[in-house]
Amino acid sequence: MANEVFEVVRTVLAVREYQDQAVPAEVVDRIVEAARLTASSMNRQPWQFVLVRDRANLRDLGQLVKTGPYIAEAALAIVVACEKESKFGVSDASRAIQSMILTAWADGVGSNWTGFAGLEGARRKVGLPEQYDVLAVIPFGYPKRSLGKGRKQRKPPAEVVSAESFGTPLR
Repeated sequence: MANEVFEVVRTVLAVREYQDQAVPAEVVDRIVEAARLTASSMNRQPWQFVLVRDRANLRDLGQLVKTGPYIAEAALAIVVACEKESKFGVSDASRAIQSMILTAWADGVGSNWTGFAGLEGARRKVGLPEQYDVLAVIPFGYPKRSLGKGRKQRKPPAEVVSAESFGTPLR
């Protein structure tokens, strides 16, 4: 029996080049809803998500995030912030980011995590209050070129998975 979720996890790749094509509203809504519905520690939901589609704002974000100049070419981006005082904010927001990335990929939309915390310029750009730290800016769009779904260079299971205690082979 096929597992659609596993197939998305197995095939998702980082996308840094996007077609000049809008992402339909229902797909964008699904991506945002995936973030909102993600589980969080004690259901505190210590996050904020700012959807950015304006081309000038995307260009500005691309300049503000050193690891994400390609944000400027995306159809949209989502600025992900978490409460600075939240003990679990980074973990919870990271889970929401992964939910968005996988949901987008299932609809053929590529993305990639850019930045990692302390993105003050992005925080100010989208008007988030100071109690939030921008964890990442996630660009989304249809991949510019065909990607080899599932072709990943990963360590074999025997190098990263143990059974019961470290170093005990899984099988």
